[in-house]
Amino acid sequence: MDNSLKNIIKEIAQNLDCGYNCYYNSKTNEILTIPNFDNASDEQEVKEHFRDDLNKIDEQKSDFIKFEVLESFESFKIMQRFSEQMSDQNFKSKLKSILENKKPFQNFNKTIDNSDFRQEWFDFKENELEKIVETQLNRGKASAQQNL
Repeated sequence: MDNSLKNIIKEIAQNLDCGYNCYYNSKTNEILTIPNFDNASDEQEVKEHFRDDLNKIDEQKSDFIKFEVLESFESFKIMQRFSEQMSDQNFKSKLKSILENKKPFQNFNKTIDNSDFRQEWFDFKENELEKIVETQLNRGKASAQQNL
């Protein structure tokens, strides 16, 4: 995979992690980011602020591949995979227990933030998001080629 494609995947993954839906134009390599309206307090204000980008996406719909913020079950699966690959058995057990109880996201993040595994978690999550983006990108490109 060439460097520019790696950078595109990385940028999309980072924006998804920040709560933005991304639209990638494979013809121009343009990436447009728009807040996920589910997370926006004032959807109308957000739409107004991003009107030009939304119009561009609408006008060139066939050129853009949409990447949506992960659903909570998808994020949960990433947390599970992280805990499963842990080599520290005590921490692994702790994370698995957290994921089986109430408020798993809040407690997982709190536990990770106060551990020696914080950076390992960020790297793992980034890698997982990039794999998801790469898979969607390949599907989107294949779909676009079929429509030609």
